[in-house]
Formats: sequence, C-alpha cells, structure tokens
Amino acid sequence: MSGRQCAGADRFQYLQTLVTEFQDTDSTDAKEQVLANLANFSYDPKNLAYLRQLQVPDLFLDMLTEDNETLVEFGIGGLCNLCLDKTTKSDILASGGLSLVINCLSSRREETVLSAITTLMYLSTAASRMEITTQPVVECMLRFSLSANRRLSNLANVFLEDYCTETQVQEARTVNQHTALGIPLPKD
Repeated sequence: MSGRQCAGADRFQYLQTLVTEFQDTDSTDAKEQVLANLANFSYDPKNLAYLRQLQVPDLFLDMLTEDNETLVEFGIGGLCNLCLDKTTKSDILASGGLSLVINCLSSRREETVLSAITTLMYLSTAASRMEITTQPVVECMLRFSLSANRRLSNLANVFLEDYCTETQVQEARTVNQHTALGIPLPKD
C-alpha cells in the first residue's frame, strides 16, 4: 500500500471512529465535541467521499431538529461545508433538507443563522430557488439586513441582492402580514 492509500485508509478509519463514537455515547458534551470535529473535517474536500460514505450529511441534517442548540449549530455548520458538492447538494434537496435549513433562520445563535443563510445560498439551483426565496424567507432577510450585526446584515443583503428578484423584495417590504416578524434576531 502506498503512503497516500495508507493515509486515506487512516483518515477513513478515524472518521468512522468519530461517527461510531457519536452514535454510541450518551454524553451530550461528547456528542457536541464529536459533531464539532466532524463539521471541521467537512471543510477539507479530501474528506468528502469518506463523509458521504459514512452518511455524515444525513447526520448533520438530523441534528437540525435537535433541541440542543449546540448540536444544531454544528449540524448546520457541517452541512454548510459540504453542500457545495453537487451530489451532496442534490441529496439534501431531495431529502427535504431545505425546510430544515430554513428553520435554522429562527435560531438565537448568530453562527447558526449565518451558516443557514450561507447554506441556502449554496443550495440555490434553478429548481430550488422558488422554495428558498419564499416571502417569509425574504421578509426574514429584510429584517436581518437591518441588524446592527454587520456580519448578519451584510450576508442578508447579499442574499437579497443575489438570490431574490426586485419584485420579491418589494412584495416582502409592502406585505401587510409580516410572517417573519416573530423570528428573533440572533444574539451577538
């Protein structure tokens, strides 16, 4: 076995150990730590095939429905790192993951919201754009664009400018029933 094959086997084995540890532990702290590690490993494209083989994108999606905000934050962060891959993007969209990502916009955690907005942008395709830019989402982005938090307002403005039509933005500005008003701004 060449050095590269050995390193790949070691990498897969390590990632498999993390997934197994996540599934086997009852400790919330351990789950959070392992999920954070998996989210960090999802940054590196060298890990993509292994993570997909281990069904880590599904694990990240599952975390978006958890009550534990830390697990949600790491789950959406990991998804954000993986969803630029065409196959992973397609799998997320086909599994109904878009609604789970949209639900993350109501988080009180800044990093969760930022990752959710970025993930929505990455998941945008000709077929998914209508679902991503529904009126409640556009209203939410308008509200975020007014935030004193520069990271949040800048990212929301990019979303509004690059992913929404002017008509969608205008309709969201003038609608009488503001469906996004109940969504709190994330804490700084």
